[in-house]
Amino acid sequence: MKVRYEFADGTTSEVEVSDELGTIIIDSRTAEESANRKESHHCWSLDAILYEGAKYRTNDDPAEKLKQEELHRRIRSVFSHLTEIQQRRILMLAGGMSEREIARREDKDFKTVHESIEAARKRFKKFF
Repeated sequence: MKVRYEFADGTTSEVEVSDELGTIIIDSRTAEESANRKESHHCWSLDAILYEGAKYRTNDDPAEKLKQEELHRRIRSVFSHLTEIQQRRILMLAGGMSEREIARREDKDFKTVHESIEAARKRFKKFF
């Protein structure tokens, strides 16, 4: 497998690597692009409040905490009613992957992945 590198000065180079190493490099690049995209959109997980502490909290009001706990309970409830495939795809989407990247990773048609994610979104909208 050939892996292409682009340098800061605009030059490129192709290197022949084993399939195993090539897969690792491609997965690493995909993860990095996903992280960059996620960071550029400033999306934060709702679970960050639970795991990252007070810096994500906007209000320590007990009534607000109760509302947030109820929201989390409802999200988990709806999520548990999704199929295993929908859950996996929603988590990948939330992790920053695009629908096309998910389709490539699962070796599925884009339309199949899109329809699956849309069905999950509709279920969430129904409950919210």
